[in-house]
Amino acid sequence: MGIKSDRWIREMVEKKKMIEPFSPTQVRHAEQGHSTISHGLSSYGYDLRVADEFKVFTNVFNTVVDPKAFDEKSFVNLKTDVCIVPPNSFALARSMEYFRIPRDVITICLGKSTYARCGIIVNVTPLEPEWEGHVTLEISNTTPLPAKIYANEGLAQLIFFGGDEVCEVSYADRLGKYMFQRGVTMPKA
Repeated sequence: MGIKSDRWIREMVEKKKMIEPFSPTQVRHAEQGHSTISHGLSSYGYDLRVADEFKVFTNVFNTVVDPKAFDEKSFVNLKTDVCIVPPNSFALARSMEYFRIPRDVITICLGKSTYARCGIIVNVTPLEPEWEGHVTLEISNTTPLPAKIYANEGLAQLIFFGGDEVCEVSYADRLGKYMFQRGVTMPKA
């Protein structure tokens, strides 16, 4: 198993539309010339952007977070360019990009250092072989202060690992419950 390079990622985008939309280089500035948190193709990965749809968790209704019976009163829906995540809380969001993972690849997602250095942790489970959809992102604010998350900018980096052989059963073969997800996808029992 080996890490896939920028050349391989470009080829998969051209052949299989693996990432849409795709930025073929690291983008560090918006069109207006303002500094942004980078996104796009890197040497051995791809920095995804967070969309402007957020579900910020709240305890206003004193609900219990239960992955088998998720209560929609646990969060507030926001569509915004800057999301404020409360202290010691978290939000769910989604990638701007839509991904199609090849059958012989597994993808690991890690938060970008700019956010990590501010106490913001991004958690994503591995993108399994033949999984397809928008990535649902958990953004945890581990600090005692409110934290800003900038929509339409880089949030996390994907690293693609190629298997020595094709898997016997892929996520698509198992009819995985998060297949083809669009938008921020809540837990499914």
